[in-house]
Amino acid sequence: MDSEQLLAEIREANLTYLMLAQNLIRQDRSEALFRLGLTEEAAELLVVLSPAQLLKIASSNMLLCRFRVDDELVWNLLTNHNVKKVDNTTTTQLHASILMAGRYAEAMTH
Repeated sequence: MDSEQLLAEIREANLTYLMLAQNLIRQDRSEALFRLGLTEEAAELLVVLSPAQLLKIASSNMLLCRFRVDDELVWNLLTNHNVKKVDNTTTTQLHASILMAGRYAEAMTH
């Protein structure tokens, strides 16, 4: 993959993410904040952006979204690796969601 293709894919991912964020915020603000890990201030800014502003922001050479899963336990639960006691996919995904929700709540209080 050359650098121009990489930049094009970053722009596409940025635009997709921004459009998704805007739609989620408009549909259910509190759920969007939780699912995307956004602050109230970020949601306020995103929801009022025009399509032209979205395109301009998306054209950045930096990826705007990031992985919120930075913990081996959550990755193992999401991928079902090293899960010894429970082999029920729904249960392990629920456990991962609970852990991520707790971390989101922690981040919002700081």
